[in-house]
Amino acid sequence: MSGGVLVVTGGASGIGLACAKAMAVAHDRVVLIDLNEDGLATAAAEIGEVGGSVVTFVCDVASSDAMLTLAAHIEREVGPVKTLVPSAGILQNASTVLGMDLDEYARVWDVNYHGTVYTVRAFAPAMTDRRLGAIVTIGSINSYGALPLPAYCPSKTAILRLTQILAVELGRFGIRVNGVAPGYVLTPALQARIESGDRDADMIRGAGAIDMFLYPENIADAAAFLCSDKAAAISGTMIPVDAGWEAATLYRNYAGGVPWEIDE
Repeated sequence: MSGGVLVVTGGASGIGLACAKAMAVAHDRVVLIDLNEDGLATAAAEIGEVGGSVVTFVCDVASSDAMLTLAAHIEREVGPVKTLVPSAGILQNASTVLGMDLDEYARVWDVNYHGTVYTVRAFAPAMTDRRLGAIVTIGSINSYGALPLPAYCPSKTAILRLTQILAVELGRFGIRVNGVAPGYVLTPALQARIESGDRDADMIRGAGAIDMFLYPENIADAAAFLCSDKAAAISGTMIPVDAGWEAATLYRNYAGGVPWEIDE
């Protein structure tokens, strides 16, 4: 999977930027797409420091027409896209279905789910023509269970199923499609919520089987593996990178109690 162009949406910060940095040296060019123009400039400088050649574009992934136009420009002016990471996403604070803000609900779906669909529809046709490529979506631990995030949680659940559908649809053209399901990652967006009091840092660190914070680089390492030749036989899967959150959540909520807590 070396060479060609790597395209990352949401590439100005967080998981998107970490993915771009992790895979930059394996590609001829890196394309970062984001709405944050200042963030893109900073991100491009960081990727340049690790030896990557970078091009940036300001674009809203929630616009299908804009993504189609941009993809055509990138294929024509930058080079053939070989690896695609639709990472653009926005968070939501806890709410109820009856009480949530519907404008926020619509925007979360537009960016998280529709933005992923539009990005793949824009770039995958040229990849299928060449019968080569890898796509890694960004799901979430929300993809596996119900959390009180009535826009974000369903949008990430949909990403899991979309990833499986795309793996079958594009697999006949030699395109592998996988996903990474992060736990609570200390991105700038989550850090801001910790500082505002909307998230508890101690609860985040202790949520998994391993007592640790997750960083964007942890997610990027998994994404880079899935895009590499070492994952040539892997498609249609979503790998949780959650410090054991899924296992710990079920274990700790066992109705018979946690053994070592009972013994104590």
